[in-house]
Amino acid sequence: MSTKTTETVPTPVGDARITWHRAPGAHAVLAVSHGAGGGIEARDLRALAAALPGHGVSVALVEQPWRVAGKKVAPAPKTLDTGWRALWPAVAKAGLPIVAGGRSAGARVACRTARELGAAAVLALSFPLHPPGKPEKSRAEELLGAGVPTLVVQGGRDPFGRPEEFPELPAGTELVEVPHGDHGFAVPKSAGVDEPETLALITGAVSGWLPRALG
Repeated sequence: MSTKTTETVPTPVGDARITWHRAPGAHAVLAVSHGAGGGIEARDLRALAAALPGHGVSVALVEQPWRVAGKKVAPAPKTLDTGWRALWPAVAKAGLPIVAGGRSAGARVACRTARELGAAAVLALSFPLHPPGKPEKSRAEELLGAGVPTLVVQGGRDPFGRPEEFPELPAGTELVEVPHGDHGFAVPKSAGVDEPETLALITGAVSGWLPRALG
């Protein structure tokens, strides 16, 4: 059983909040943040927080300062990175290897800062490869520049980038497709799979990848 606690972390851009789901005898931490249009209540983040402590991985669900302050719109990427850097010592204090993670905009933050912060790996959920309908505005460089083992979990019909749109990935970077999933990993009723099956695919992919990524 994991233990759940919450802590507030001051940053230069406002207070961030971490909701911990701690694994007994944890050997690693997954610090994972939300996207620009939602919070830590996202279905994939909730599922990972429920599943991973059973595999010895504590999960830190990170709410960026703009969400804690009740704002509706995310700030510029530079501001997101500032908040993430400032809260990093709070997730690092246990002295365990840290996987930097995020969904959508949070995945971009994790990729941009992974090497600098000493992350052991990156988990990119619904990486926004490009704005919807604008494949020419690619953000692939952020993903390819993470510099650490990376897992991309991408919905098969994500308008921000379907799996087949991704460039050839370097060694150490893996991509798992969530069939029929949209940007939030919702699947249509016509898909023949339900939400529990979809979430089990995601948590299974992540728990299977973590031992490889952490060596």
